[in-house]
Amino acid sequence: MPDQLDLNLLRVFDALLQDGSVTAAAERLHLSIPATSRALARLRRAVGDPVLVRAGRGMVPTPFALRIAPRVRSLLDEAAALVNAKELDPAELRRTFTIRVGDGVVTRLVTEVAARAPGVVLRFVAEGDESVDALRDGSVDLDIGAGREGEADIRSTVLFRERLVGVVRADSPLGNRPTLRQLCRHPHVSVSRRGRTRGPLDAALQVAGLRRHVAAVVPFYSAAALLVASSDYVGLVPQRLAEQFPGHLRWFPISADLPDIDVRMHWHARLDADPAQRWLRETVQACV
Repeated sequence: MPDQLDLNLLRVFDALLQDGSVTAAAERLHLSIPATSRALARLRRAVGDPVLVRAGRGMVPTPFALRIAPRVRSLLDEAAALVNAKELDPAELRRTFTIRVGDGVVTRLVTEVAARAPGVVLRFVAEGDESVDALRDGSVDLDIGAGREGEADIRSTVLFRERLVGVVRADSPLGNRPTLRQLCRHPHVSVSRRGRTRGPLDAALQVAGLRRHVAAVVPFYSAAALLVASSDYVGLVPQRLAEQFPGHLRWFPISADLPDIDVRMHWHARLDADPAQRWLRETVQACV
């Protein structure tokens, strides 16, 4: 008779799917590696599927495992909400939250959470293709970044609005309020996760009959700021970030009509009522 599929096996399944490794799953679950291996064997018997199979040095989920992963994550979230239905005390919270985020709120959020909830682990993953699938399957709890309101099952709220400003190194010969023509006399670093060399500034320059030379493309604003601080490049970054490099960067307004950026927080609808998730969202809002 197959093993009974209890909640602990579902937790093992979820950890294995997230980490793709018995060793990493054991660390996440605070179990020994042999205990996790035994749980995987029980899980396989219970569902009648290998769940994870070897692929080179790692392990990959089977089609069956991928198909049920979102439902398992949803069940675990609902179970956590039941356990935490009483009034939440952050100091007693023992939980790992996964947050997908670009530049911006990480440092202050870590400090705030560490002070109020020392048992909480914040796991940050970099922005990628901005797919909502990670929110749906539970591999990401919060997605923080530029974007718009999405699909019906994805909740969203604006955290703040970013203004893009120009940056140069602190001792750059470029003036404090350069014209667009003056900007085009210097090489630029562009920010694009997809490697694009054109952006809103290029459209404004085109209207003015001008064109800039993009000498480098980086995936993050923080990388652009570091590159500008040690070169002759001109960059375009959020003002909040530019202000974090006093003595290294000098920022100035761009004399063009550039769109502001709405930085939003996204989460899945099933997490609305979970007290721990609600506390996390409120903490993020307080930090920004």
